Amino acid sequence: MAEFVRLEVEDGIGTIRLDRPPMNALNRQVQSELQAAAKEASERSDVYAVIVYGGEKVFAAGADVKEFAQISHAEMTLRAKGLSDALGALASVPKPTVAALTGYALGGGFEVALGCDRRIAGDNVKVGQPEILLGLIPGGGGTQRLARLIGPSKTKDLLYTGRFVGAQEALEIGMVDEVVAPDDVYAAAVRWAKQFVNGPVLALAATKAAVDGGLDTDLESGLKLESHLFAALFATEDKKAGVESFIENGPGKAKFSGN
Repeated sequence: MAEFVRLEVEDGIGTIRLDRPPMNALNRQVQSELQAAAKEASERSDVYAVIVYGGEKVFAAGADVKEFAQISHAEMTLRAKGLSDALGALASVPKPTVAALTGYALGGGFEVALGCDRRIAGDNVKVGQPEILLGLIPGGGGTQRLARLIGPSKTKDLLYTGRFVGAQEALEIGMVDEVVAPDDVYAAAVRWAKQFVNGPVLALAATKAAVDGGLDTDLESGLKLESHLFAALFATEDKKAGVESFIENGPGKAKFSGN
């Protein structure tokens, strides 16, 4: 049994719960358990969408800085790729994912959120990448995913200064997608995730693969990827069910099997 990260499944929604009080600092054990939970959520057929949640008070205030004090250059050279993979583990989940942000989502904590498809925040949240204050840069995807999300200029401002960003500014510049009352964060994430329960699993996975894969290449290659994924869905039972239901009953009434 994992000590600090657990996957809880209810009504088709998987919640990856970070639980290392008081601030959910992301030490090596949490990183390993986060990867394992993301892998389990990816493989379980009863999970249609995934929420990442740190509890009512805090999402995750960053990496465990005390660990950094003990790590040499040689050791981090060997570990850096694993750290990046762990903090970005949600990006590899082939299902809709949403981070439910409360309190603080900073440094590695916000990098975990950046691996999700959507971010919902309480109106009192502080987000940011303050690694520069340690004489470092983000090492879990922050320089790459944040720049793709909000553009290089805004990203450089945040990374150069290390400043904390309030919920309203984060919404305005695109760091988060929705702001709600602090007590409503998890419920709002559930409402979003619930849309995909019993949905066309393979088409949702293909959507994610097309968008994310296309962002990592040029337009021509992205269009080829899209065409390949589009054509592949014609081999699925869900495509047959969706098309037949549309013709007979109109849009939005298909019953999908996930095959």
